[in-house]
Amino acid sequence: MDIKQLTVGIEEEYQVIDPETGELTSYIAEFLERDAMLIKDSIVPEFLKSQLEVTSKVCKNIKEMRNEVIRLRRLASNYAEENNCKIIAAGTHPYSHWKDQALTDKERYHGLYDSMQYVAKRLLIFGMHVHIGIPDKDLRIDVMNQMRYFIPHIMSLSSSSPFWQGEDTGFKSYRGIVFEDLPRTGPPETFDSAKSYDEFVNQLLTTKSIDTPSKIWWDIRPHDKFPTLEFRMCDSTTKVDEVIAIAALIQALVATMIRNRERNISWRNYRQSLISENKWRAMRHGINGKMIDLGAVKETDTKILFNELLDIVSESAKELGTEKEIEYIHTMLENGTSADRQLRMYEETKDFKKVVDMLAKETLESC
Repeated sequence: MDIKQLTVGIEEEYQVIDPETGELTSYIAEFLERDAMLIKDSIVPEFLKSQLEVTSKVCKNIKEMRNEVIRLRRLASNYAEENNCKIIAAGTHPYSHWKDQALTDKERYHGLYDSMQYVAKRLLIFGMHVHIGIPDKDLRIDVMNQMRYFIPHIMSLSSSSPFWQGEDTGFKSYRGIVFEDLPRTGPPETFDSAKSYDEFVNQLLTTKSIDTPSKIWWDIRPHDKFPTLEFRMCDSTTKVDEVIAIAALIQALVATMIRNRERNISWRNYRQSLISENKWRAMRHGINGKMIDLGAVKETDTKILFNELLDIVSESAKELGTEKEIEYIHTMLENGTSADRQLRMYEETKDFKKVVDMLAKETLESC
């Protein structure tokens, strides 16, 4: 496969807030119903009325993706402001409570609530999903198997959810903790082929464990409708530059796995429990902790592992023309992620509203 044909798409979930109080607000859902034809498919309601989801068009490359993310953030922000609201991009809200949120009145969401009950009610979380187009089904599965190793690394870069209901959780991505209360989450299993994956899905459907393949909520999954591999481990990522750096890294990693396969090389398949161990560390400490170098079987600073990771993708990044976008990861490693900035702001001010104001500003930075 020509890696320059690896298309990119992004879904982002934004928080809708009251500019005065900084609290999440549910009013926007009614406006979305009213203006459905005007905004078409670019902005859609989510599980809770205080959420907005934007979906990008299919982009040929990362530079096109940047323009699309900026367009969607402007669109969502302008729409929110017309209705006396603001948007912020972060994995959790610093102080709003899930008990105060209203469920979006759609059959799909009522079905989720009916099946998951209290667990679903607590899902006051916001994520970002990156799609990489891989038309060949077997290649899609092979890349998913190899990319499992990098789930914790990617997640740590996106970490933006240190607070929950007005408390410092001690985690950089508490969203990840909340989301894993659902079934069929976390790192995916490995599969020998697309056929074996389809057999697994059919078994879940036959036993009425799920009613649609979209209810497999793994960190990476083959999309059930589009020819893409969907990366779902990320918190809603605050700055556009961060979004693009993460998307570019994912695309370059996928390209590297495909190149390796063409050379009859494959990334080693590690135990799921070891990948989950690193994911826990990523949720807990973000980029500032240590992970297990599974190949060397030793604990290593996450930032050192990132420097090695950036070397691994350098050839693919050069071929894709995304060296500049990926270079921004060095800035993130030096200055911290959104979670780190939120924690610093709260430490300085002891004011969660100041944290929300910072997030609102950073969400539209570069837009």
